[in-house]
Amino acid sequence: MLRLTSRASKTALAAGLAALLVASPVAAQADKPINVGLDGTFAPHAMPKVGGKPGEVEGFNVDLANEIAQRLKRPINIVAQEFSGLIPALNAGRFDWLAAPTTVTPERSKNLLFTEGYLNTYYQLVLKKSAPDIAKLEDLKGKKITVNKGSAYDKWADQNKEKYGFEVLAFPTQTDGVQAVLAGRADANLGGNTVVAWAAKQNPTLKLGAKIDQGLVWAAPFRKDDVAGRNQVENAIECMKLDGTIAKLHEKWFGTKPEPGAAAVTVYKGYGVPDTESHDPTEHKPQC
Repeated sequence: MLRLTSRASKTALAAGLAALLVASPVAAQADKPINVGLDGTFAPHAMPKVGGKPGEVEGFNVDLANEIAQRLKRPINIVAQEFSGLIPALNAGRFDWLAAPTTVTPERSKNLLFTEGYLNTYYQLVLKKSAPDIAKLEDLKGKKITVNKGSAYDKWADQNKEKYGFEVLAFPTQTDGVQAVLAGRADANLGGNTVVAWAAKQNPTLKLGAKIDQGLVWAAPFRKDDVAGRNQVENAIECMKLDGTIAKLHEKWFGTKPEPGAAAVTVYKGYGVPDTESHDPTEHKPQC
């Protein structure tokens, strides 16, 4: 039997046992897949992969999620479904976090934890090229506007429909909303600027309309009790900003470099989005 003959020996053994207790959960977690959800119709962030298997998706957020998992040294399972069901599924424990670009709003920040923002997001309209321009919000009067049900754009449209005098048509997917415009059943679709720009690029019969800057960002949401998970993913995102990975993905999928000071290249103090309820101001240095 091993006998401890000195205070130093006892101290060394205690330290070793403590290290094992800390390391064991991490080692056990390494083989556990990360389950994340996204909307697979939200091009170019997530969309059906050309020539891929059924359910297989590609896009900016797919690459982002895979890179995060790689840096955490864990396998990842990406599930595509309608956006409106993603946050309920997250809160029910089906997903560890959401890879879908999720707008950080005051309401959501009360009920969810968020990483810091990884992209700025603006609201923007897309409409048929043959239609009269919608260059300002006042031009929405009398129009029918489509949105993705459950999204921040859906909420904005519902809150502002009476002010600007337009009708809101909510659809299960962003693609359905754009198709309604193409079919003449609506005048314009309201979505994220990168998404509607992609739609206009892919379809020459579409053009972009008014842009609405709400000063918002996209970030990865977590359940309120998963502080450790949020902090791990935020650390990975910060390292991806510092080494230029997110900037490269920005160029790959959007065709442009992020502007200086943009969320894609800026590491913020603390954890989460500054000036929101779920922000933790504790300063830390990214461990890359």
